[in-house]
Amino acid sequence: MTAPANRPGRIALVAFPGVRAFDVSVITEVWGVDRTDRGVPAFELHRVADSTADIPLRGGLSLSPDRTLSWLARADLIVVPGLDDHVTPAPEPVLDALRRAHERGTPLAALCGGAFTLAQAGLLDGRRAVTHWNLTGMLAASHPRVTVVPDALFLQEDGIWTSAGTAAGIDLCLHLVRTTYGAEAAATIARSMVTAPFRTGTQAQFIEHPTPRADRDADALAVVTTHALTHLAQPHTVGSLAARAGMSARTFARHFRAATGTTPMRWLITQRLAAAQKLLERTDLALPEVARRAGFGSEVTMRQHFATHMATSPRDYRLAFRVREDADRG
Repeated sequence: MTAPANRPGRIALVAFPGVRAFDVSVITEVWGVDRTDRGVPAFELHRVADSTADIPLRGGLSLSPDRTLSWLARADLIVVPGLDDHVTPAPEPVLDALRRAHERGTPLAALCGGAFTLAQAGLLDGRRAVTHWNLTGMLAASHPRVTVVPDALFLQEDGIWTSAGTAAGIDLCLHLVRTTYGAEAAATIARSMVTAPFRTGTQAQFIEHPTPRADRDADALAVVTTHALTHLAQPHTVGSLAARAGMSARTFARHFRAATGTTPMRWLITQRLAAAQKLLERTDLALPEVARRAGFGSEVTMRQHFATHMATSPRDYRLAFRVREDADRG
C-alpha cells in the first residue's frame, strides 16, 4: 500500500451478502478510527459494494456501503472480509472489480475465508495462500490451482495478501499499517485495540500445549522473554536463554516453538527489528548506535536483517517514515 504523505491512505472494504461481521469490524477498527491525535496517519476507509443498498450481516446486523465498485480505482489498498459460509459465491461484478484492481497493481488483502473470494476470482491460481487452519483442505479441494500453505498467519505473493482466521486477520491489518506507516503507528493502533502489536506471518496458526507441564513451561518462558526484551542489547543464544529457563537447549527450543510457533532466534530477530524500527522512527541516533541498542551488534548485521525481512535498509526506512512524520506535522 502506498499513499502520498499529503493525503490519507485510501482503504476499500469490499462487501457483499455473506461477509463476516467480525472481519468487517476488524477492518473498521484498524482503518476507520481517527487516531491522528495520537500520531497515527489519517486513513480514508470506504465500504464498497455493487450498490449502496444495505447488506445484511449475521446476528441481525447490517452494513451500509458508501461507495460503489468504481471507487476501487482510487484505493491504495483493498481488503476483503471473510465469509460466514465459505462456499458462498461472490457476485460476478465484485470478482471482476477485484481482477481489474489487481491488474492495476492495487494491493489486495483477504482476511480468513476471504481467500475463497480471491480464489473465485482466479487471483490465487498458481500462487500461495493461507486461510483458517480448519479450511485449508476445503480451499485446496475447491481451488486445486492454489498452493495452500497450512501453517502460517499471513503471507503475500504478487501483491496479494491472505491471512488465517480471526486474530490473524488483526495481525495482517497491523502488518500492512506497519509496512506502510511504520512500527509506531501500528503499535499505537494495537494498544488501542489491546492486542499484540507484532506477530510475524510465519508464526504457526494453531498451537497446542500437549502436557500438564504447559503452565510451568509458560511461566519459565515468560521470564526468559521478558529478560530478553529488557536486555536486547546483550548477546543471547539458545543456550543462554535455556539456562535462564532452567532447561537444556534442546528442551527449551522445543517448548519455545510449542508455545510461540517459532524458534527462539527467529523470535529474537523479530523483536530486535521492531526495536530498531522504533528507534529509527523516534530518534536521530546514528545507525551504529541503533544497531547496538536493538541488539544487532553492528550496523552491517542490522542492514542484512532489514534487507532479508523488510526488503529495505535502515537508512531508507528512517528516511521514509521520518519524512512522512515531518510532512504530517507541516
